[in-house]
Amino acid sequence: MLNVLVLCTANSARSILGEALVNALGQGRFHGYSAGSHPRGTPNALALEVLEANGHATGGLRSKPWDEFAGPKAVRMDIVITVCDAAAGESCPAWPGAPVIAHWGIPDPAGVAGGLAAERAAFKVAYKRLHARVSALVALPVETMSR
Repeated sequence: MLNVLVLCTANSARSILGEALVNALGQGRFHGYSAGSHPRGTPNALALEVLEANGHATGGLRSKPWDEFAGPKAVRMDIVITVCDAAAGESCPAWPGAPVIAHWGIPDPAGVAGGLAAERAAFKVAYKRLHARVSALVALPVETMSR
């Protein structure tokens, strides 16, 4: 099983969606985690809403610092994916095990101008984009690929 860490600054929206999608679509081959450089402390309610609307369990999701995954006793990550441009540009910790690093720029759905309906629509778009990318990732023949 490959461990995938999805990073964003606040770890409340896009990275939470990514973690849930990796776990749902990974079919026992991939295990998803998420974290942030400056975690908000709780997942965004609209992120949880869109996940639940698409049949995902949300009970175990939490906003956490990326330090949880950087220490010598941390779960070893095979793949680290940043989903926001701010996190991609930050100085990330040295991840144990030298994982593959990727950046999937997804616009932030939180706080989109235009009110609640516009924000909900933005979360649906972010979910669809992440679903497509995670689907492509888990379809790769990783068992036959080198780092």
